[in-house]
Amino acid sequence: MSTSQETKHMDTLRAIDQARSGPTGNLRQFVSFRVASEDYAVDILSVREIKGWTRTTSLPSQPEYVRGVLNLRGAIVPVFDLNCRFGASLTEATSKHVVIIVSVKNRLVGLLVDMVSDILSVAESAIGPVPETETTENIAFLEGILSINDSMVVILNLDALFENITMADEANDGLKVA
Repeated sequence: MSTSQETKHMDTLRAIDQARSGPTGNLRQFVSFRVASEDYAVDILSVREIKGWTRTTSLPSQPEYVRGVLNLRGAIVPVFDLNCRFGASLTEATSKHVVIIVSVKNRLVGLLVDMVSDILSVAESAIGPVPETETTENIAFLEGILSINDSMVVILNLDALFENITMADEANDGLKVA
């Protein structure tokens, strides 16, 4: 990862720490990122770490969007390719890609994304609803939409996105992804 990327990640992590340390009134904060040509965001309080892409260890019999696992200071973390999870192709990951480590249902999960964009602070009232479509069951993990300047940012509901993550074996802390 380049020095400018490392500096940006450190600034993002400082903003995350500040968000955790104090109230923001009626504002919600999100970490925004890019997947392919689209902008997405997750609640800042779910983000634990941002790291550059590193090769993962594949697991057998997993969906294509499960890139494998990585060792994060002793914790085994599954990494999900969001581009593939959203129905597009598998990401050709390079050193420019990042993994956002998030907490979902008290589990650490890695999200492979193209880049982290910004920290967004918005009023709850600024979050628009997700429009209904013919395939609403496939987009149940979308929490809302933000219109920022001339772009749209889709807010993800991580609990809904990863609702099929379950404890496979509590004794060895394994994961099963259905």
